[in-house]
Amino acid sequence: MSRSARRRGFVRVGVALAALGLVAAGLLATTGQAKSQKGEQTRYTIGISNTLVGNGWREGMICSIKAQALKSGRVSSLRIAHRQTDTAGQIADIRTMISAGVNALIINPSNANALKPIAQQARARGIRVVFIDQYVNAPGVYNATNDQVAYGRIGAEWLFRKLRGRGNVVEMRGIAGVPADTDRHRGFQQALRKYPRIRVVRSVFTGWQFAPGARQMLDILNSGTRVDGVWTSGIDYSVVNAFRTARKRYVPIVGADNYGFIRQVKGRYPSLQGAAVTNPSSIGGVGVTVALRALQGQSVPRWVKLKPDVWTWPADRAKINRFSSRPLQPDASAQLQIPGWTTYSLAQYRACKGP
Repeated sequence: MSRSARRRGFVRVGVALAALGLVAAGLLATTGQAKSQKGEQTRYTIGISNTLVGNGWREGMICSIKAQALKSGRVSSLRIAHRQTDTAGQIADIRTMISAGVNALIINPSNANALKPIAQQARARGIRVVFIDQYVNAPGVYNATNDQVAYGRIGAEWLFRKLRGRGNVVEMRGIAGVPADTDRHRGFQQALRKYPRIRVVRSVFTGWQFAPGARQMLDILNSGTRVDGVWTSGIDYSVVNAFRTARKRYVPIVGADNYGFIRQVKGRYPSLQGAAVTNPSSIGGVGVTVALRALQGQSVPRWVKLKPDVWTWPADRAKINRFSSRPLQPDASAQLQIPGWTTYSLAQYRACKGP
């Protein structure tokens, strides 16, 4: 081979090696970009489904979801279906979010059994499903709730003890067929079995709507029915107001830790003997934390269950003073944060803005 031929061969080999180097560099660059893109994908889209509006507790739940999603820095967007609808409408909303490709669903369920199939459809698509406020027993899903059976039981036990185990009581429930109502009624019945001389003279569904609940209570009082105590599923302050409207003497009343009610328990003592059973609407923010931990492969319980407490005045003066000092709507949940599960500030909660 001549010297010029060898030179041309070396040049071709050099060009080939340079080309291979460029390809290798390109592969490395592509791999690095993929990792960068993968890192960016730690921000998720979360779908929210709620079927009751115009209720301060549910509105607070939505604000806690938005605030926690924003604070986490891991949520790119929220797709929120927050409207007054039935189970069929909720299923349609969830189906739309599944089609849109959300990474997780946070659902306040209107019907536990009816939502199981759509939850399984979501799971089949790799979507994490978190039921909040009300427990749904479905494979592979997560739940974040208050212990609603205990809510019904401990409030009823306080009431029955207050009546010394004898008297006529009114049970004011939520929405028929909704999991939280079913569970609270079960707890109420558990307590009732221990007190055979307690008589339930009326049991009504209020729809968790304060104005209709007040009218129902007013009708009962004006009917001449003797009422010695009232257990409510969280439409409490309007029931207290119904006694005043009817010019009736207050009887012991059980409600939730709603802002209006805890102020009444404090401000109208001792004529009003009331007990507030805790049920914070910030469970919505807990649902966001559970969803994000599940998406990131972190260890998280399948059921985060909050233990309810009973607040009375003056025994729980410090707690009631703390939570009754905030300027909230009467039907709003007084506890706006849950340590260990929500990290947003009160200012972020009040702003009610998501990512």
